Amino acid sequence: MSRLPKPEKMCKTCGRPFQWRKKWRHCWDEVRYCSERCRRFRYQGSLSGAEGRS
Repeated sequence: MSRLPKPEKMCKTCGRPFQWRKKWRHCWDEVRYCSERCRRFRYQGSLSGAEGRS
Protein backbone atom coordinates (compact mmCIF):
# COMPACT_ATOMS: atom_id res chain seq x y z
CA MET A 1 0.00 0.00 0.00
CA SER A 2 1.49 3.33 -1.03
CA ARG A 3 0.97 6.49 0.95
CA LEU A 4 -0.33 9.67 -0.57
CA PRO A 5 2.15 12.55 -0.67
CA LYS A 6 1.73 15.02 2.17
CA PRO A 7 0.42 18.49 1.27
CA GLU A 8 3.06 21.19 1.12
CA LYS A 9 3.01 24.98 1.60
CA MET A 10 5.55 27.78 1.34
CA CYS A 11 6.44 29.68 4.52
CA LYS A 12 5.39 33.36 4.34
CA THR A 13 8.57 34.49 6.17
CA CYS A 14 11.49 32.38 4.94
CA GLY A 15 10.01 31.08 1.68
CA ARG A 16 10.95 27.47 2.39
CA PRO A 17 8.52 24.66 1.67
CA PHE A 18 7.09 22.76 4.64
CA GLN A 19 4.88 19.70 4.83
CA TRP A 20 1.69 18.84 6.63
CA ARG A 21 2.11 17.70 10.23
CA LYS A 22 -0.26 15.65 12.31
CA LYS A 23 -0.59 18.44 14.89
CA TRP A 24 -1.94 20.71 12.10
CA ARG A 25 -4.64 18.25 10.94
CA HIS A 26 -7.50 20.44 12.23
CA CYS A 27 -6.11 23.83 11.18
CA TRP A 28 -4.00 23.18 8.03
CA ASP A 29 -5.85 25.89 6.07
CA GLU A 30 -4.80 28.48 8.67
CA VAL A 31 -1.11 27.50 8.92
CA ARG A 32 1.15 30.10 7.23
CA TYR A 33 4.57 29.68 8.86
CA CYS A 34 6.90 26.69 9.02
CA SER A 35 7.97 27.31 12.61
CA GLU A 36 7.39 29.38 15.71
CA ARG A 37 10.54 31.35 14.87
CA CYS A 38 9.18 32.35 11.46
CA ARG A 39 5.88 33.35 13.05
CA ARG A 40 7.70 35.60 15.56
CA PHE A 41 9.85 37.25 12.86
CA ARG A 42 7.04 37.60 10.29
CA TYR A 43 7.35 41.40 10.03
CA GLN A 44 11.15 41.61 9.96
CA GLY A 45 11.56 39.91 6.59
CA SER A 46 14.89 38.09 6.95
CA LEU A 47 15.93 35.58 9.57
CA SER A 48 19.65 35.41 8.82
CA GLY A 49 20.66 37.93 11.48
CA ALA A 50 23.64 39.09 9.42
CA GLU A 51 22.13 42.41 8.37
CA GLY A 52 23.46 45.49 10.10
CA ARG A 53 26.69 43.88 11.28
CA SER A 54 30.07 45.16 10.21
